[in-house]
Amino acid sequence: MNRKVFTVSHVNSYIKSLIDRDYVLSNIWVEGEISNFKRHSSGHIYFTLKDKDGAISCIMFRSSAASLLFNPQNGMNVVVKGSVSVYEKSGQYQIYVNQMEKKGIGALYEEYERLKEKLEREGLFLQEYKKAIPSFPKVVGIITSPTGAAIRDIIQVSKRRNPNIQLVVYPVLVQGEKAAADIAQAINAMNQWGKADLLIVGRGGGSLEDLWAFNEEIVARAIFQSDIPVISAVGHETDFTISDFVADLRAPTPSAAAELAVPLLKDLNIRIVNSFKMINNIIEDKISLGRDKLYNINNSIPFKRPLNTIYEKQQYLDNLEKILDNRIKQILEKKKSSLVKEIQTLEALSPLNTLVRGYSITLNSKGHNISSITELKVDDSIHVKLKDGIIDATVTGIQKEEEEFNV
Repeated sequence: MNRKVFTVSHVNSYIKSLIDRDYVLSNIWVEGEISNFKRHSSGHIYFTLKDKDGAISCIMFRSSAASLLFNPQNGMNVVVKGSVSVYEKSGQYQIYVNQMEKKGIGALYEEYERLKEKLEREGLFLQEYKKAIPSFPKVVGIITSPTGAAIRDIIQVSKRRNPNIQLVVYPVLVQGEKAAADIAQAINAMNQWGKADLLIVGRGGGSLEDLWAFNEEIVARAIFQSDIPVISAVGHETDFTISDFVADLRAPTPSAAAELAVPLLKDLNIRIVNSFKMINNIIEDKISLGRDKLYNINNSIPFKRPLNTIYEKQQYLDNLEKILDNRIKQILEKKKSSLVKEIQTLEALSPLNTLVRGYSITLNSKGHNISSITELKVDDSIHVKLKDGIIDATVTGIQKEEEEFNV
């Protein structure tokens, strides 16, 4: 029996030729929801187009992708135009897209946009609420699946950068109905534990459905309410989740999150050395400044000729003493002259001077001056004061002198 055996390559090539010759498949419009969207560094776009019953791989080369008027994202409903062919190396058939139009937003993407707008209105994305990422964390908490590629990448990068950093893994579900509640509970638990300086919350790449737990409101609010700074590391660079907007910092990948969270050990050493040099320079500057001050003081005139300074100060004190002595003498002389004048005035007004001129003063028995005969009567005792003594006498008679008038 003769039989013809084909190689795998021949089969793939044959199927490709059949599909390529098909008129319908060579220029076809297909509608579906974008999933597994990836933009390659070359500029090519890779994604899956799906509906509820099936899915097909698509590729859009850079030349066609450059003409797009919008940014395709997971969850978008689009209509694409292209040709169906087979990629022979894998035997996978796919659509080579040369044109893409927005058809509408899928149910998941619509829910994503609704929650995003809601939380944005509440202010959960505002920069003022973002907590600073610590420069030198001692303990980094990692909330992710314990078996995925994300945890391996984070641990490998972290240990390579700084093996002294303590990593604490809190294993959670990252996909499925219970994943969101599990992630939120883990964030709260790490905050209650209180020993982590920083949290990394995330997972590896996937479709919009795979990443959906990180678009749930319960996770977003747990991140926002965390007292510990949170780095969101979900999927690939082109994947954006609600967690990314709420987190204190977004990392494009889990590996990038480790690089952002863990400083390089050599960088720490360089910082320590630089800090030591800076402190040493400050100390040397202080010492140099103090040395200059001491030199200036030591070479100043008081220190060079201390006795001259003392003599100058002594001479200054002597001059002050002379000035003070002269001033006191002037004041005393002035006071003496004023006092002499006052004494002379008092003496001129003194009644004793009248006695010197031959007059006398008559006093009654009580020593009071008598200025009128009305103050006396016969037999009263009186005292007559002269310039050189006192005469005691008794009134034997009183005569009143007549008033004289000039006519």
